[in-house]
Amino acid sequence: MSTVEQQETVGHTDNSILIDAGIDHVWRMTNDLEAWPDLFTEYAEVEILAQTGPTYRFRLKMHPDESGRVWSWVSERTLDEAAHEVVARRVEPGPFEFMNIRWTYTPEGTGTRMRWVQDFHMRPEAPIDTAGMTRRIDANSKVQMAVIRDKVEAAARVKEPGT
Repeated sequence: MSTVEQQETVGHTDNSILIDAGIDHVWRMTNDLEAWPDLFTEYAEVEILAQTGPTYRFRLKMHPDESGRVWSWVSERTLDEAAHEVVARRVEPGPFEFMNIRWTYTPEGTGTRMRWVQDFHMRPEAPIDTAGMTRRIDANSKVQMAVIRDKVEAAARVKEPGT
């Protein structure tokens, strides 16, 4: 398969943001699954279904979309705190043939660079094709990362006043 064909068949996004807070604080806040409805604007509910060591299986429910439909799926995340890396995938992929996500955290200056790399492919019968979903995920990742940055930085300022 040529690179062009591969780009047409596999969606890929790569976004990062610098958060003005220490890596341990950023790691804890962004990996507290039960708090995700407060951290992300798009999630209404998180239900943890199982935990085996550093691997969590959970159901995410979004807020209703413009037509009133509530999207929901099961994902699995494995946390590697020593490496500051998370590998995730959708277990119930829904309109995706597959969806894999890697989160990494890297110290940068006095802050932390949080990066999300997502690879996926849409099913032929999905309401949007892979190229369209790539644009949607890329734009939404930037929005969600900015919201998360603001909340994590605000919490860090409260935690460490005067710094």
